[in-house]
Amino acid sequence: MIESSCRKIVLAELVAGFVFSFINIYISALSFVLTAVSAIFFRDPPRKIDGEVVSPADGKVDYISNRRLEIFMNIFDCHVNRSPVSGKVVKVVYRTGSFPPAFMRKRSVERAERNEIWIKNDDGLFKVTQIAGFLARRIVCHVKEGDFVEKGQKIGMIRFGSRVILEVPNGFEFVRVKGEKIKAGENVAKKVGRCSASIKN
Repeated sequence: MIESSCRKIVLAELVAGFVFSFINIYISALSFVLTAVSAIFFRDPPRKIDGEVVSPADGKVDYISNRRLEIFMNIFDCHVNRSPVSGKVVKVVYRTGSFPPAFMRKRSVERAERNEIWIKNDDGLFKVTQIAGFLARRIVCHVKEGDFVEKGQKIGMIRFGSRVILEVPNGFEFVRVKGEKIKAGENVAKKVGRCSASIKN
């Protein structure tokens, strides 16, 4: 299955391939190759949602602290992003920035274009940050302030390679380790006590 916001792109490339087949076989072949590559990049496979707080993205954990987990998504990972918990979207903030390579963590986190999604429930405030990289210059967000989301629900995507950050309130601890490969919808954190504070903007 292709992610809904990208179906027109894949369809346009497919149509171009057929059109060019009557004009230039080499350009037609290139169009079909691009169609296949796009279909891989924009795939939207089903995910089993399992855990207290689930991963918002596929990729590799390349930074983790008490309340923050960062996932690097390479060009071969699925780029669909999901809500880590059920709750109400209380804020969505888009911030402009540059487009450093997503694998350059420090520059990416500090300078890159991003979209921040804040989700609140009885356990506190959770924050998902979508970060655009050198290739991923288009952040797609499917939710807006006031929406209610279910855990594991699709909330957006970042086209091509990129980075996603998950921040959790006090009272939760991550159950993953740096360098581990994870998929969206898999458990990444568990509750260890009553939340005493939320993330501050």
